[in-house]
Amino acid sequence: MDKYFFDYEDGDFARSISDNMAIDSDGDLLIRMGDNIAMDIDSGELHIISGWSNDEDND
Repeated sequence: MDKYFFDYEDGDFARSISDNMAIDSDGDLLIRMGDNIAMDIDSGELHIISGWSNDEDND
């Protein structure tokens, strides 16, 4: 389940902690909005990411 990706908005690496949640190297929580976009839960800002595919999409 661990997936690592790069957050281009703030230059952090992040690791998934569930199918739709991740935590970055600063401790910020992100929620998956799509394969290449996530939202910071605290600020509500959208972040462009390197890729966070959903396993269900890969049938």
